Amino acid sequence: MTITQSRFLLFVLLFGPVILATTFSCKGQSTGEPVTVNGQVGGNCEGCELFFAGMPEQINSVDTSVGWPNAKQPLLITGTVFELNGVDPASGVLIYYWQTDEQGLYSKGPGLPADAQQHGRIRGWVKSDEKGRYSIYTNRPGAYPNDQLPAHIHLFILEPGSRLPYYVDDLVFDDDPLLIPHKKKYPLENRGGSGVLRVLMDGRHQVAVHDIILGLNIPNYPKKMTNAVVSGLPVGEDQPSFIPYHAYGPDRGSRACPVCKYGRYHGLILFVGNRPDWAAIRKWLVFMEKESTSRQQYLKGYFVYANEQGFSKKNREKELVKLGEELGLKRVALTFVPSVDDIETEMILNKIDASAESTLILYRHRRIVAKYIDLQPVTANFKLISDLLDKTRGDYFDLPEPAYQ
Repeated sequence: MTITQSRFLLFVLLFGPVILATTFSCKGQSTGEPVTVNGQVGGNCEGCELFFAGMPEQINSVDTSVGWPNAKQPLLITGTVFELNGVDPASGVLIYYWQTDEQGLYSKGPGLPADAQQHGRIRGWVKSDEKGRYSIYTNRPGAYPNDQLPAHIHLFILEPGSRLPYYVDDLVFDDDPLLIPHKKKYPLENRGGSGVLRVLMDGRHQVAVHDIILGLNIPNYPKKMTNAVVSGLPVGEDQPSFIPYHAYGPDRGSRACPVCKYGRYHGLILFVGNRPDWAAIRKWLVFMEKESTSRQQYLKGYFVYANEQGFSKKNREKELVKLGEELGLKRVALTFVPSVDDIETEMILNKIDASAESTLILYRHRRIVAKYIDLQPVTANFKLISDLLDKTRGDYFDLPEPAYQ
C-alpha cells in the first residue's frame, strides 16, 4: 500500500464509508466507470484528505494564489456556485483548488505543509459569498511535461454541514490542443457541470467564467430533481454541437451548427418534437425575433423542429419557409431534423424528449444557463427570459477572445 493509499484509508475510517471504487489518473480524474460500493456522496476522491492540510481559519470568496504575481499568463477564474436546480445561488460552499505551475509541475515552496507536497504550492481555498460568487486569481497552468494530459486545475467541493469533500470535473481549456484527443479517450463526466473553460482577454489577463452546480452528476447526491418530464441537458453542461437543416433565416440552405457559428455570446433555442403547438410556437418566435433584433450580435435565436411523424425533408422545409414569411422573421433561424434521436444531424446529443411540447434552452458562451420545459408564451414568461438574458451577461460578457494564430 502506498503512502497516499494509507492516508486515504485513514481519512475514510475517520470520516465515513467510501461509496465508489474508481480507477483514477492524475489524482481525481476518472478514467473508468464508477462502481457503487456503499453510499458516500461523490465516491472515492483521491487526494481529498489534503483538502484540510494547511487550510486557513478565515476563507474569503476571493483568493490569490502564489502563481498570480509573476505569471507569464495571469488567469482569473470567477463564477457562481448554484444549487442543483442551477438557479438558486449557494453560499458558504468551500472550494479547494490545486494546480501545476507554468512548466506543468506541482512545484514546492516555503510554507507548504509536509503532507500537501504532492499538491504543490499553487493551491488555495475560496468560500462562495451570499450570492454564491467566488474568484480565483492564479496563473494558467502548464501541461505535464512529455504527457498527453491537457493542462488542468483540480477542484474539490465541501458543502456546508458536510465533513466529506467530493471532486468536480477538472478545469480544462477549450483552446488546449491536447483536450480533444483526451476527451475522445476519456469523455468528461460533467461533475458539477462542464469543466471546459473558454477564456476571454482583459488586457493581458485571461478571464474564464465558471459556474458550479452542486450535485450535478455527483453519485449518491441526496438531493434530486423532481421534474416529471426530463428534456434537454441540465443547466451547467455545454450545449452540444449539431447540424440541423436551415429552412429559413440567415443561414438558409446550410447545415450551420448553432453553437459553433454563434456560440460566443447568448443563444436561445426552442426545440419542438412530436407535439407542436403552433399558436404557442408563433408567439415564441415573435418574441425571439424581437429580442434578437434588439440585442443584435449578442443573441442568436433558433427554432429546431424535430417531429418524426410524417417526416418529409421537402415538405418540412416548405412548411418552415411559409411560417418564416408569414411572421416576417429576419434574424431567427427556422431549422429542422428528422427526429430528436437523429444521429446524422447529431440531434440526439441534445437529449430532447419528443413528448414535451417544447424545450427552451438558453446558453451563454456555449454553457447552458437556463432550461424550461413546456414554458407558456405569456407576458410574464417573456419578461422572465428577457431578464435572464440581462442577468446572465455577467461582468465579462463583452471581453474579446484571444487572438489565435
